[in-house]
Amino acid sequence: MDKLWMAPQGLHIEPAENGDAPRLAQIHDQGFFRGWPAADFVAFLEDRMTPIYVACDAKRRIAGFAVIRLVADESELLTIAVDPKWRGKGVGRALLDAVFADLMLSPAKKMFLEVDEQNSPAVRLYKKLGFATISARKGYYPRPDGSAATALVMARDLG
Repeated sequence: MDKLWMAPQGLHIEPAENGDAPRLAQIHDQGFFRGWPAADFVAFLEDRMTPIYVACDAKRRIAGFAVIRLVADESELLTIAVDPKWRGKGVGRALLDAVFADLMLSPAKKMFLEVDEQNSPAVRLYKKLGFATISARKGYYPRPDGSAATALVMARDLG
């Protein structure tokens, strides 16, 4: 294993492996109204431009993950999700810190993301990490009740 970052609660962060796709889909489904199927994660894992970082314990039980996309000198946080029992323990922050550290070795100069404006914990974390809102997309995220939530588009410089 060539990349490894420390995380809280006895976890560490490393690149995802091909066999992780079902667990990633399961965690994503627990965090979002419309989860992504394992096939999507398999496709990401096969594309070196969409690295996935997992927070796991010594037995490689995955507590959370982050998926990014690299395009030229930009990166996008496609999704980040943490198992409900691990939320509020610094796992998301540790994942993003590892992503930022790894991106220092890439041509990426800026990172973008979209987040539901009503996801207060995530918005707070992103602001703490230096992201600023650059626009909003009304009606972007579907909700279980048929309504749609506004996505904030946020960005931060890397480095």
